[in-house]
This record gives sequence, structure tokens and C-alpha cells, in this order.
Amino acid sequence: MYYLWVTMGDGQSQIKPMSTTGIGSLPHMRASDAAALCLESFDIPFWPQLPNVSFTEQMIPQYAEGLPSLKVDPERRSIWVERNEEEMARFYESVAERSRVAISKESAHGLYAFLEKVKTRRFPFLKGQITGPVTFTLGLVDREGKPIYYDEEMREISLMLLQAKARWQVDILSAFAHKVIIFIDEPILSALGGTTYMGVSPEETHRLLAECARAIREVGALSGIHCCGRAEWPLVMKTGVDILNFDAYEFGFTLGIYPEETKEYLSRGGYIAWGIVPTSEVVRNEDDLSLARLFRETMESLAKSGIPEDLLLSRSLLTPSCGTGSLSVEDTLKVFQTLMRLKEGLT
Repeated sequence: MYYLWVTMGDGQSQIKPMSTTGIGSLPHMRASDAAALCLESFDIPFWPQLPNVSFTEQMIPQYAEGLPSLKVDPERRSIWVERNEEEMARFYESVAERSRVAISKESAHGLYAFLEKVKTRRFPFLKGQITGPVTFTLGLVDREGKPIYYDEEMREISLMLLQAKARWQVDILSAFAHKVIIFIDEPILSALGGTTYMGVSPEETHRLLAECARAIREVGALSGIHCCGRAEWPLVMKTGVDILNFDAYEFGFTLGIYPEETKEYLSRGGYIAWGIVPTSEVVRNEDDLSLARLFRETMESLAKSGIPEDLLLSRSLLTPSCGTGSLSVEDTLKVFQTLMRLKEGLT
């Protein structure tokens, strides 16, 4: 049996390999039901994002609240940016380095339901999440439809806002956990490098991710990056992030393309969180036994590429491949139950 040791303010605490956590979104309409399920199903519980409850709980709007120059049309379920210099000046005055910005209940019903359920409890770990700065700034557009990523000032303001919301989450979750984990959700990383996002440089992508990870770690939390696809993993590993989470059901073998970088990342204490349970209707055709075979085959393949299997196993966590917000509640339960049984079979 292997153990991951994480230094905490009150001594040493350990996470067993194959511990489970999840990605933010769930399909539920009742926030209390979603929060209860997250607490019952995972070794490291997380607060649920509920995009079916409200437009404001979708990936970009949920973290856009408080952004200067933001325009919202609830009826059309759309948001965009129209530069307003006065609003931007007020933002700089109110959001300084290491500021905290709250996420309102209107934007995160699942978070507040979760906080209500954990208020008398204490956990070794709890997990929160933010939309990553690359996905956020490429997904939010100005009035002409151009992503605000290409506006250098708006890109920097967005980074500041996301950092502030991550710090706030660490503060509130720390009241109920010895250690907090914040995932930086960056699905768009899998699309970079193509013609769709020309002008998005690897250097700037690295800087934005590293700055987010730094802000999270500076307030005593662990940082993770989630990408539900295939990306340039060495770039992610070099950001200083503690946990790399990806769709291992489809792309587990891709780590073998970078054996030296992966060994270095794991050797300095990084974690790989394997998104091994698919979050599409494909899950109906899988079970814990078939996914255990896939996991073991992936480990054997990566070992042949030069990554020691014992090192991999000693730094492994398990998750679904992505959030389940687009699934039915029934399929979501199947994903979570399969993950729990898979963990039991592997340990």
C-alpha cells in the first residue's frame, strides 16, 4: 500500500492512493440533493455546480459576477463585455493583490447547500473549483463577439477576479477541512494549437495557469488543473500545479508521450487524477471490472514507456472523466457508483 503525504498546519495527514473526488457539475435541480450526493460518494467531497438550475451557474457566468464592464441578458441567457473605464477603475481600487471576492448564492446554489450540510463536520480534504483563466477569457466575448482574451487589460482583470474567487473559496472551505483543493477547470486546453485560437501563445497560457496555481497555493491550498481532453501535458506540469486531472478513459496513454516530464512531475510530489469513468452515455456499457482492466492496461503501457508503475500508483487519484451536468441523474448515479466500486477493486 502506498501513501501520499501532505504537510498541513496541524501536522501530517495522508491521502491514500486511489482516493476519489469529482469534477464540479451535476444535473440536479435540487441543490440539497446534489450536495448530499457529493458528500456520500467521494473520499474528497466537492461542492456541486448546477447548470440546469440557473443560467448563472453555467461555466462562464458563474465566475463572471463582479467583472467590470459585464453585461447580462437573463432572458437571452447571454453575457458579454462592453468596456467601461469607470467600472474598470473601481475594480482596480476594490480588488487588490490577495483580495477575496465572494461567489453569490444566486450564482452557486450548490455551494451554499453544500456549506449548510458540512457546517457541523470536519473533513481531511474538501474541493472547490474555478473556471480557468484561459477558458474564461476565450469563452467570454465583447459586443463584437471577440473573446476578451485578446484584450490584454480584460485578460488581466479576469485573472485577478478568478484568483480572488479561488482565495475566497479556500477561506470558507477551510472552516470545515484540514486542507482545501481548488481545481482550475480548463477544458479549452485541448483545443489550443489549432486555427480556432490563433494568437493564444503557450507562454501566455502557462503564465495564466501558473498565476492561478500560485494564488491558490499562497493561501495554503492545493491546486489542480482539470482538462477533459488531451493537452500538452508538460506545459501543465510546469505551472506548479499539484494535481493534473484529465480524461484518462480516452487519453490515458498520452502521458506516455512525455515519460521524462511525467516522472519529474510525480517525483517532485505531483498527483495524477485519472478521469477513468466516462461521463457520457458510454458509461452505460462499462462497469468497475471493465474500467479496472482499462486502468491496469494504462499503467502497463505507461510503465513500458519508462514511467515506473510504483511511482504512478503512489501518486494516483480517481475521478470521473468530466462533470456530469449534461447527463441524467440516473446516469450520474451510475458514474459515481462505478467510481466507488472501481476504487474498492483497485485497493
